[in-house]
Amino acid sequence: MENQSGQQQPKKNSNVIYFLIVVVLALLGTDVYLYLQKNNSDKKIVYQHDEQTRLQTELDSLESQVEQVTAGKAKMTAALTAKNDSLKSTIKVLRAKLAKGKLTAQELAKVQEDVKQLRYFVTKYTADIDELKKQNTSLTTERDTLKTNLATVAKKVDTLSKQNEDLGAKVKVAQALKLATSDVVAYKIKGSGKEVDVTRANPAKKLKINFTVASNTLATKTMHDIYVRVIDPTGNLITAPDSGTFSADGQDLQYTYKTSIDFKDDGTQYTIDWINPTLPFQKGTYTIMLYADGGTMGKTGITLK
Repeated sequence: MENQSGQQQPKKNSNVIYFLIVVVLALLGTDVYLYLQKNNSDKKIVYQHDEQTRLQTELDSLESQVEQVTAGKAKMTAALTAKNDSLKSTIKVLRAKLAKGKLTAQELAKVQEDVKQLRYFVTKYTADIDELKKQNTSLTTERDTLKTNLATVAKKVDTLSKQNEDLGAKVKVAQALKLATSDVVAYKIKGSGKEVDVTRANPAKKLKINFTVASNTLATKTMHDIYVRVIDPTGNLITAPDSGTFSADGQDLQYTYKTSIDFKDDGTQYTIDWINPTLPFQKGTYTIMLYADGGTMGKTGITLK
């Protein structure tokens, strides 16, 4: 009996030792597990903090790009203006999320995706603005070129217009009829009505102005108005109650007598009969001026004794 009791005692002690070893191992395992979990948690917090810092930097960069584009003073379309406002709002929302501090893995992933999309839109937005600036620059250059061309064309048109006016004036002058030959004869009228030429002033009743027109291929072959101005020996213009005015050589003049001739450019001799309304004629020289087509045809005259 004593031997059996002595054998059981060492066996109990051995079991206790094994139990203690298991407990110690379990405690050690727990410590290792907790250490690893804490280390992973620290790493996760550090990772999240680093991501937040990176995301914050990313948002700063995006916001800077948006501000630079806006400060470009390019004329934006309504669509680009709306996109600009949307980008600013998105950046504000993302900043609010990051300001909360620690983010869950899901929130962090969402912010990362938002920033990724925002980066795409900002890049595209910037490219759109750059393209718009290029178009504006091109349009401005084109507008300035058109202005220059228009100014050049307007100047040429003005020059051509003046040249045309000058040419028209020259053609008009060239078309005007001019005297080739002329002479004036005074006549008295007998009781029978017969006309007899005279050289003395007292019996003279009228003047016959005979003339031919210089050949002119530019002049129109049609009826031309002829205006006659008779200046008496004292230098006064002789007029009648029905005498009117006309324009010649850039001035308005009063005429003594008006008639017309049929110009055919064939050397025809024309005669104008003019009866003096202020009889009798005076002794001296009468000067006769003929006008047609806005210019002076020429002058002739007669001296009466």
